[in-house]
Amino acid sequence: MKDTIISLLEGALDELKRQDVLPSELAPTIKVDPTKDKAHGDYATNLALMLAKPAGRKPRELAEALVEALPASDAVSKVEIAGPGFVNFFAATDAAAQVIRQVLDEGDTFGRSLSGQGQKVQVEFVSANPTGPLHVGHGRGAAIGDSICRLLEAVGYDVTREFYYNDAGAQISNLALSVQARVKGIDPEDDGWPADGYRGGYIIDVANSYLAGDTIHADDRHVTGAADPDDLDAIREFAVAYLRREQDLDLRAFGVEFDVYFLESSLYRDGKVAATAERLAEKGHTYEQDGATWLRTTDFGDDKDRVMRKQDGHYTYFLPDVAYHLDKWQRGFTTVINEQGADHHSTVTRVRAGLQALEAGIPQGWPDYVLHQMVMVTRSGVEVKLSKRAGSYVTVRDLIDEVGRDATRFFLAARRADSQLTFDIDLARSQSNDNPVYYVQYAHARVCSMLRKAESLAQPFDHAQAMDHLARLEAEQEKALMNRLARYPEVVAHAAASREPQQIAQYLLDLAAEFHTCYNAVKVMVEDDALRNVRMALFLAARQVLRNGLDLMGVGAPEEM
Repeated sequence: MKDTIISLLEGALDELKRQDVLPSELAPTIKVDPTKDKAHGDYATNLALMLAKPAGRKPRELAEALVEALPASDAVSKVEIAGPGFVNFFAATDAAAQVIRQVLDEGDTFGRSLSGQGQKVQVEFVSANPTGPLHVGHGRGAAIGDSICRLLEAVGYDVTREFYYNDAGAQISNLALSVQARVKGIDPEDDGWPADGYRGGYIIDVANSYLAGDTIHADDRHVTGAADPDDLDAIREFAVAYLRREQDLDLRAFGVEFDVYFLESSLYRDGKVAATAERLAEKGHTYEQDGATWLRTTDFGDDKDRVMRKQDGHYTYFLPDVAYHLDKWQRGFTTVINEQGADHHSTVTRVRAGLQALEAGIPQGWPDYVLHQMVMVTRSGVEVKLSKRAGSYVTVRDLIDEVGRDATRFFLAARRADSQLTFDIDLARSQSNDNPVYYVQYAHARVCSMLRKAESLAQPFDHAQAMDHLARLEAEQEKALMNRLARYPEVVAHAAASREPQQIAQYLLDLAAEFHTCYNAVKVMVEDDALRNVRMALFLAARQVLRNGLDLMGVGAPEEM
């Protein structure tokens, strides 16, 4: 309907140019939006206000000319001018109802498009250090990142999901020392415990598995515990593999899979970190000071220069990050999106600066970032801080065990990434309209229940009859629901372009509200066969769009609740 109105306005503009009412060189972007108050129609445009000045006319006068020049159309029942020059369009019932036919015909593909034209996009998300179970912050990154991937795929991009393992550096050394201490029977309270050791109960599990000689299957490797308390290298390799497997199990429980697992250690093994350092020096962007090697990142927008190699000869985290992103570029990903926690904010400028300093043809502002804020978990109004498994934080598995995968994913992705999130366990578990995921899923289940009832009454849905009587959907609640369904493709396109899956969550809540209102206002199981079937068609279309939207968030659409 929106596209139809835009087309009508384009026709009106052409006519007004022909009449010399408007300058022929004008090429405005026509904006048509759904109205908030249905008393003012279904859609409105401010085109007359935009063009009044270049046309040399008063806005309302130009609005009248626009309306007069509109081509005839059966899709619009009435056009009105409001306020200083807004033009409001009232959709004809049978035209608005065509969305039902479209939804039922297209099914799971409704709302999808090919606008991405198969362009390659890489999305890196979660990227947790393999030093413990995934915490709730990782869970938010997983829910947002995976939903972004689903959105981009829905609009035609070729998406690669990537997980970056920081399997090198001080945190891995601390992990190995922690497991070794447990292997030797040392507790965190003992004098021999490592200063920066990991204290979670999972370290005991790793140690016991190592001593038992278990074989761990983790993505690209199989590691068997050597059971030698003094072989720190063997302990390190086993512990990393063990926790990579644990994180993979967490992600599978969350319904998240990756195409590529990239190891930081491979950047050192393949010489890519050293090669990056050499290139930066060759380009003249480094200098020596206080025994360290610095990169002049201030030349590329950073607030201060950054240490690249420390006095002890070890590289800082910054340099492998630059090497890693150069590798992404060399793999052909001209669009890269990093979904990370807000604590990575300081790395954005320095990584981009480092990439510019390479002078490798990488555009400024590459890669893109989506940064999420922290999550606070509460129960009975009190913050939950500890996990039985991890000891010091709430894990993703804790939430899945408490409230289920669907509620966990919906809650974690339903708010803007840059807003702090309170995850209320009691709300997520409740079966009430206050629980957003329950409210949306219940709308889907109600339609399934309607179908079962129709079957039990020997009144199954007749698609052909419904399509012949779409014009009978005349109630205001029915029109509101149809208009909401028609907006879905635009919402998907906008959410994908802005990388904001919370827009899908909000749309689903709005759609569920329109559905529940309509379902409660109009009776479906009436004696009039045509009216019954056309109302069933409307609700079946709503069910389809609910399912499509929930799928974009990685959330199920249950048939019973």
